[in-house]
Order: sequence, then structure tokens, then C-alpha cells
Amino acid sequence: MQQPAVPELAHTTTRPVHWLATAAALAAVVAASGFLQPGSATAAQADSKPVGTAAHAVAPPDPAAVRFPLNCGPVKVLVQKKASGDLDGDGRPETVAVVRCDAGSGTPPNGVYVLTQPPGAKPRIVATLVDPKDRFSVRALAVRDGAVTATLDGYSSDAVPRYRPDVHDKAKWQWQGGSFVRSTPAAASSV
Repeated sequence: MQQPAVPELAHTTTRPVHWLATAAALAAVVAASGFLQPGSATAAQADSKPVGTAAHAVAPPDPAAVRFPLNCGPVKVLVQKKASGDLDGDGRPETVAVVRCDAGSGTPPNGVYVLTQPPGAKPRIVATLVDPKDRFSVRALAVRDGAVTATLDGYSSDAVPRYRPDVHDKAKWQWQGGSFVRSTPAAASSV
């Protein structure tokens, strides 16, 4: 009988302790790779504005932090709609809020207000686009491309029932020369 040329080596036989050591080493490599992440991407697309990161993003003003100029008596002021966007081109968002008294029934008129929030300050009203004294209800509101658009419902006289507005208008406001200028958006029709 012939003897093997090389004696059997102890490290060539696998045992459970070997598998445990391999598993522990693999787990350590996976855990260490979780701490090593690539840096933030810095490439920008051509002809585009830089996009702020989450750390630099500015939150739009919160209407809940503003006292609106409505006298609602014992009921609260209700923010019905809101939309945000940079309306004056300063890189900070403004919020447009549609508010009314929370009367529970009927159709109280809306006020439409533009809110801004300077760094380190509370939100504040900078413009009134629709005064509640004008007795309009706002059916739709949008902020797009630096402009505010709204669909307004109103009444031609006090004889018109409050549940059936007979004046329908579309309005658009844009920041021009230090104030909001109202116009009628293209393709708007009045009934």
C-alpha cells in the first residue's frame, strides 16, 4: 500500500467553527460598507438652476401660524385651500391661502392672502388678492410659473340666493413692479 505524498493537513478540513468565523468576517465587511458612502453628486445639468438639497430647502410659510384679518365672532378662521411657490423671484416660496369663517352652514365669502416668511421670522401677510368684502367664494386655486390663478364665484345682487352664485370669474395675479397685478387668464370665460 502506498502512503500519500503529503500528509493530511488540519486546515483543509472544514468544521463549524470555520463557517462561523467566515460568517462573522462577512458580516463585519457588510457592516463597514454601510458606513462608507460616496460623497454627494456635484454635477449640474446644463442650462438649469441649481436644485437645493434637503438641508437648504426652504419650507413655505404655514397659514396656521398667521392671524388673518377676518372677524368671525365665536367661530374659527378656516384655511380652505393653499398653494405655494416663488411668486416674486427671490428664491423663497410664498404661500397663497384661501380662508373664510368656519360658519358650518351657508357660504361665507373667502379672503385670498399671500404669505411670506423672512429668515428667522414668523410668517406674515404681504398682500390681499381677494377681500372678503367683495363676497367671492374661491372654487379653485393654483400657483404655477410665478403666477396665482383662481376661479371665483359671486353674486350679481343681494337678491341672488347664497347657495347659487351667478357670477363666475377667473383671475390671475403676477408680481410686477413691487405689487401683485390682476389680469384675466387666457381662455377665461365669464357666465
